[in-house]
Amino acid sequence: MADSPERRWRGSPRAWPVLEGLLPIERSRVPAEALAGLTLAALGIPEVLGYAKIAGMPLVTGLYTMLLPMAVYAVLGSSRHLVVAADSATAVILAAALTGLAAMGSERYVQLAGLAALLTGGLLFLARLARLSFLANFLSRTVLVGFLTGVGIQVAAGQLPDMLGVTAAGHQTLPKLANTVRVLPHVHWGDVAVSIAVIMVVVVARRINRRIPGLLIAVITAIIVSYASGLAGHGVAVIGSVPRGLPSLGLPALGRHDVGALLGAALSMFVVILAQSAATSRAYAGKYEEPFSEATDLVGLGGANVAAAFSGTFVVNGSPTKAQIVDSAGGRSQLSQLTASAVVLIVLVLLTGPLAYLPDAALAAVVFVIAVELVDVKGMRDILASRRHEFAVALVTAVAVVVLGVEYGIALAIIASMVDHLRHSYNPLNSVLVKSPEGHWHAIPAEPGARTEEGLVIYRFGTSLYFANANMLTEDVAALIALGGTLRWMVIDFAAIGDVDYTASAVLLKVVEHVHQHHVHLALSSVLGPVRHQLDRYGISEALGQAAYFETPGEALKAFYSTPR
Repeated sequence: MADSPERRWRGSPRAWPVLEGLLPIERSRVPAEALAGLTLAALGIPEVLGYAKIAGMPLVTGLYTMLLPMAVYAVLGSSRHLVVAADSATAVILAAALTGLAAMGSERYVQLAGLAALLTGGLLFLARLARLSFLANFLSRTVLVGFLTGVGIQVAAGQLPDMLGVTAAGHQTLPKLANTVRVLPHVHWGDVAVSIAVIMVVVVARRINRRIPGLLIAVITAIIVSYASGLAGHGVAVIGSVPRGLPSLGLPALGRHDVGALLGAALSMFVVILAQSAATSRAYAGKYEEPFSEATDLVGLGGANVAAAFSGTFVVNGSPTKAQIVDSAGGRSQLSQLTASAVVLIVLVLLTGPLAYLPDAALAAVVFVIAVELVDVKGMRDILASRRHEFAVALVTAVAVVVLGVEYGIALAIIASMVDHLRHSYNPLNSVLVKSPEGHWHAIPAEPGARTEEGLVIYRFGTSLYFANANMLTEDVAALIALGGTLRWMVIDFAAIGDVDYTASAVLLKVVEHVHQHHVHLALSSVLGPVRHQLDRYGISEALGQAAYFETPGEALKAFYSTPR
């Protein structure tokens, strides 16, 4: 059956450059989408206020992230499920980058935050033009678990002074935590009581049903209690006046020195956005079997960050937690996100006044709860149970974020991902193929003396050949020839080899020469077309001679049987 025009439109990223995550809108689903948007606003507003606090930005700028940036992604993005707004990981990176450049919350600070968003958006656009969406895969799930766990610990520790009503010096996590312990005798019990009450409300609400907006209930209750009992008059600090109305559109700071100071942080946030947003979008596209284009998403994410830069707010990112909120509430398109933006618009125009009575301790407790949820204990346990060496990578990443800071942590996370990848490709699982009595191929270790048949070895190299692992091919071939009885044929199966670099080609030519010197016929099987072209270009096909290529190991085995002994 031919697809309808509507379905073809949805499935083709080239058919229409915008609204892929929004259209088509099914009328019957509009109420459900609107309800999901209201739920997102109810749960997301306290979160983005907390993320603004983490970033060192005025609280109202957290609400701004759910206005233009969220709406721009809804129009330009590909995913029907990804929610783009303020996020903890990028907020931490931003705060670390801006510390020392300007006073937190100042006009200069906000301008620099806008520049960071503009640089990040520019990098996302550049990645789209250069077709670099594959970079999203350079942060493994293991490293992301460790990175976000470290961020969670860092953010949670940073909220303790405000929760306790004390001042603790220091920007790094461990010194600040040590200073917090030193000033414990001076805690303000009113702030402590507010913090405990907020945490208890959230915990109880989530124990009953995770769909209950515990954070929102806690924030509203704290505002009401603060206003009714005059907590500010009893020494409990409140956040004070929050600007009412829409954000002012304008240019961020654009000085050359400022660009140089923030480019490293923008690169770090770019990588986190790529990895986290792509992983979230891909997961929901797979869940609902829907089209998804990473290239289109780069445009949406870039546009959202540029919108953030020009609307007085900070870097935005795809949020897996907010996407889960919308999905659990029944949202299945970006109409939910547009509804949430509309709700935030109403709040900005009419309802910012009561926020002035919100205690600092209450907001710190909200951020603390969010941060604790980032500490993925279950994920770390699962990694430890499954792959201990990957747990070490996750643990080192988490410790680096806590001890060294988030920018160093993200750099180490990228290096750790690459090292882990290189470790796998450097030490591939090579094998010798043998046939069972039932006629099925199975692999045995490529140990010296291993044979497929008497006089024959079909040897499979476990990954692409490149400069770092090519010598392993030489060692294995030499060992297989030297031991195990007379060898007449050797077949190297290329089923797992997707590329042969220049260094590996030189090694492969030496292998051909070494095998021929021992009067052994060398052939290749399962060679992919592009790899065959590489071998032709390197002169390897010519060196191999006649009857050197077979489609499958089975064909090579038949040819071996038909060759006179």
